[in-house]
Amino acid sequence: MTESIKSKIRTIPHWPKKNIMFRDITTLLKSPEGLRETVDLLHKRYADKKIDTVIGIEARGFILGAPLAYLLGCGFVPVRKPGKLPAECESEEYSLEYGKDKVEIHKDAINKADRVLIVDDLLATGGTISATRNLVKKLEGEIVECAFVIELPDLNGRDKIKGENIFSIVKFGGK
Repeated sequence: MTESIKSKIRTIPHWPKKNIMFRDITTLLKSPEGLRETVDLLHKRYADKKIDTVIGIEARGFILGAPLAYLLGCGFVPVRKPGKLPAECESEEYSLEYGKDKVEIHKDAINKADRVLIVDDLLATGGTISATRNLVKKLEGEIVECAFVIELPDLNGRDKIKGENIFSIVKFGGK
């Protein structure tokens, strides 16, 4: 199944800049079989893990996290860029190649000791997932695992979230 999923991910050379091989999941998402395979694989992996909350990271983590939460019978919580959530938020800054960015979560999004699954499309350098992990820890949630469709191991994103359980469906070498 993972090869079928991998075959539906488009590679766009030199985007957004030269020497980057962008892994585009829109081709996976537009495929009814690809989307079903991806969500079903994640559901099968987490069906017996007693997940209380699925957290999806903006924006593609929403696309996979919401149907997964539905299938798991639990709640879904978005982690967003600044200024997108209307209630009181916790925020966490992280470094980008050229500057900084920030993610936010509602302060009442998860309860102490909630079993949390974090979902995103891509693990690259690890900045966004590290910031999201820190938000969950601030709210005293228990991270069951961090799940990704794609991992780019050459960028060492795992190093930023050492100690967490990490699952990626497919891996691509290079940047």
